[in-house]
Amino acid sequence: MAERVQERDPSGINLYHEFLARLEKRQDDAENGQIVMKGSELPWQLGRQGRVKFYLYAVGRDQTAIKDWLVFVNDIHTHTGKHIHQGGLGLYILRGRGYTVVNGERFNWKEGDLVILPVMPGGCEHQHFNEDPDESSLWLAIIYEPFMYVTGSQLEQREVHPDWKEA
Repeated sequence: MAERVQERDPSGINLYHEFLARLEKRQDDAENGQIVMKGSELPWQLGRQGRVKFYLYAVGRDQTAIKDWLVFVNDIHTHTGKHIHQGGLGLYILRGRGYTVVNGERFNWKEGDLVILPVMPGGCEHQHFNEDPDESSLWLAIIYEPFMYVTGSQLEQREVHPDWKEA
């Protein structure tokens, strides 16, 4: 008869049980998590890419009903920074008119349009511009986070937003 041998992780952590606990928490959050993200309760933040309000993001979304989406609004007064990452995401124009430059090619947009950044080898370099000197443009980014990881998840900032100052 074969002898049963039990191997234990030296840390004392049972990885399978930890995995099950994470799945149970995820399911509980899906059923009972926060459903409405109130924009009035969320702060605007200035970063390398511009002025942004995060609704769903990798940090601080522990109690939401979904986990795998990044959703944020960008407020563009003149232009954003320029960066490169994989496409496969949508930018819904909430207000204003302007254009996006993707790999050197200009694409015009206005309120109600959807900008889709292309999926391509090496990602796509892009920057967004507002054309209304009297009012900023707003767009909503919708990103399926697992797609970012399976496509390499690279991000390189090429130019920073004009108001960005390193901390």
